[in-house]
Amino acid sequence: MYVWIWHHLPFGRPGKIVGSLLLTGLTVALLWYVVFPWAEPLLPFDDVQVTDDGGVPGDPGAGPVDDPAGTAEPTGDDFDLPYSTESNNAEPPASPNR
Repeated sequence: MYVWIWHHLPFGRPGKIVGSLLLTGLTVALLWYVVFPWAEPLLPFDDVQVTDDGGVPGDPGAGPVDDPAGTAEPTGDDFDLPYSTESNNAEPPASPNR
């Protein structure tokens, strides 16, 4: 496809370079101003649901009892991390044979 476009652009090598840049710019502008704004409402990027205690969003029993509006800031004790924060387990210890 790109070879076909290159062979059909006029005015020799300088014209082909300018034409290629112009076609690339027009394609980017078409995507940026037409296609992406049209597709953005269809994509789930803003459809984020965060719940407390694994509850269902909108469930009145999902939030903390002493903060029914859900406006309290979480503290460090509110979360259980599935890994240790005291040591780095990314690399195993070196063996004595190496």
